[in-house]
Amino acid sequence: MPNGSLSLPARLYLLAWDTARMRITGTAHLHHLVRAGALTELAQRGLLLDDDGIATPVDLDARTGDAVLDGLLDLVRESLPRRWRTWVTLRARHTLVAVREQLAAEGYLRAEKRRVLGVFPSVEYALERVAVVDALREEAREVLGGSLPVAAVSEREAAVVALAAAAGLRTLASGRDRRRHRERIEELTERSGAAAPALRRVVREVRTAMTAAAAAASAPAGG
Repeated sequence: MPNGSLSLPARLYLLAWDTARMRITGTAHLHHLVRAGALTELAQRGLLLDDDGIATPVDLDARTGDAVLDGLLDLVRESLPRRWRTWVTLRARHTLVAVREQLAAEGYLRAEKRRVLGVFPSVEYALERVAVVDALREEAREVLGGSLPVAAVSEREAAVVALAAAAGLRTLASGRDRRRHRERIEELTERSGAAAPALRRVVREVRTAMTAAAAAASAPAGG
């Protein structure tokens, strides 16, 4: 998996790594962000279409060649029809686990076997390609900061920044920076679905659903 061909969910997962502390940080709902990235990429590729708010596979035999994306496609095909907002959260951790395993197989992460309490087997992941993550973050910050006109930003890069900002990913930008660039983020959201009006609606719905899920996950118990 060359760096330039990293999928949206893979990019968003890597962006959550703090390379100074060498750990995932900045979000408690990474599984929602990664799933939102996978849904957006499938929509951008035209493999999931919008049917009155329902995420609908365009072809029962279509494949992407990416194990994570194809796994989600299969899940959508095999399930009852559901709205985009439902797919942002439904079994979202399955997509996160698949992304981690994919990145470990490609050498971006290192899987380390542990035993919890000295008995129960567990796997933890360590970042291997720090320079790649630093480069991805710098590219995303340049997109957010406005060094390029929005029209010159690719739909994929626009989606990375729009989704990461909506998730409040602090490894990309602080809350103050996100507020300062609010208008730019809205423009990047529109750019993420530039191919068609229906795609713009999908990107907005996925982003809104992810933001709502993140807010619910962050709310105090009983609040």
